[in-house]
Amino acid sequence: MVNDRLSVALKNDLSEIERLSRVVAEFGARNRISEEIVFDLNLSLEEIICNVISYAYDDENEHEINISVWLEDGELTAEVKDDGRPFNPLEIPEPDIGLPLDERPIGGLGMHLVRNLMDRLEYSRLGDKNILVVKKRMF
Repeated sequence: MVNDRLSVALKNDLSEIERLSRVVAEFGARNRISEEIVFDLNLSLEEIICNVISYAYDDENEHEINISVWLEDGELTAEVKDDGRPFNPLEIPEPDIGLPLDERPIGGLGMHLVRNLMDRLEYSRLGDKNILVVKKRMF
């Protein structure tokens, strides 16, 4: 059963990340979620939102990014919806972190971080929306 649900709409502006971080922390406090899990979720969402804002849009127009967060059956779930170009971030290959820095290709470390902080990631495209869902077990 979902006790509490956070829904927030952000503009495609990096300054919005601070507001998102604040409301996620408030949601975590209301639901007695550990600071460590709230930190992991906030860091993951920051990476995801930064990527959407930086790479998803072909224009300079204002776009809305919708984030929902809820706790259900011992699992914390966050869903990010955007109307950017179709892009499945789960198709980004895992980086070879064993390579020396100067031999590594640029990019991919952010999603590597999200994959390691969260327990499960799912992507879908519905109409003109990218939908990325990240989940973290609470126990």
